[in-house]
Amino acid sequence: MTPLRTALLQGPGGVPGSTADSLAALDRAARRAAAQGARLLVASEMYLTGYAIGERIAELAEPADGPGARAVSRIAAEHGIAVAYGYPERDGDAVYNSAGLVGPDGARLADYRKTHLYGGFETSAFRPGDTPVVQADIDGVRVGMLVCYDVEFPENVRAHALAGTELLLVPTALMRPYEIVARTLLPARAFENQLYIAYANRCGTEGEGEGAITFTGLSCLAAPDGTVRARAGAGEDLITADVDPGRLRASRADNPYLRDRRPELYGSLV
Repeated sequence: MTPLRTALLQGPGGVPGSTADSLAALDRAARRAAAQGARLLVASEMYLTGYAIGERIAELAEPADGPGARAVSRIAAEHGIAVAYGYPERDGDAVYNSAGLVGPDGARLADYRKTHLYGGFETSAFRPGDTPVVQADIDGVRVGMLVCYDVEFPENVRAHALAGTELLLVPTALMRPYEIVARTLLPARAFENQLYIAYANRCGTEGEGEGAITFTGLSCLAAPDGTVRARAGAGEDLITADVDPGRLRASRADNPYLRDRRPELYGSLV
């Protein structure tokens, strides 16, 4: 199978609170990524609106098929590249911290709602999702989705591995001082579960005063052999690397974690 070239967009998008700015930045990034041969572009958690926008989350939240989603679909179709992105999703009275995935033809492929909310800000603003594994296919690669804090729970990633996910997309908003998650945990998760992980983070500082958040950057594509195929620094960046199904099969043959599991011993975990 042909490797799936994957691009990760690290940045604030646009001005926090301005979906129009974020979409314009996404359009520019999609053009650049497609020119580099990428077939998939992954943006950060809450990409469309910004993360640290406080009470404006309820105001800016929109349905999964709302105007922001339709704009992303147009960008994807124009540049012939699949796009994954984070946004606040409204469903009736509930608001979710969600991630959407559209194909290179602009068709909507998947929507995922963050299942593990982080801290008082998120638990007060969002309702947690209840579907742990959401998947789609891009160019023959089985793609799964999580959001930020979700990937820090080993059960979530193992569930994807057992369900056949080959590339796990994780839009994130990892903040300082938790650089260990991007530097250490992500490569370990990829290795122990024998899959690729695309971890697309925000960067810079959002919010004011006590509510200000500084993001770590350090977006990366981690491979099933535990290596990092591409890594961003602390600032705005667009990085690309290949997800190679052949290398994945070889790595799974050499590292039999999934085959050697003994589920009958793990009942106490749940």
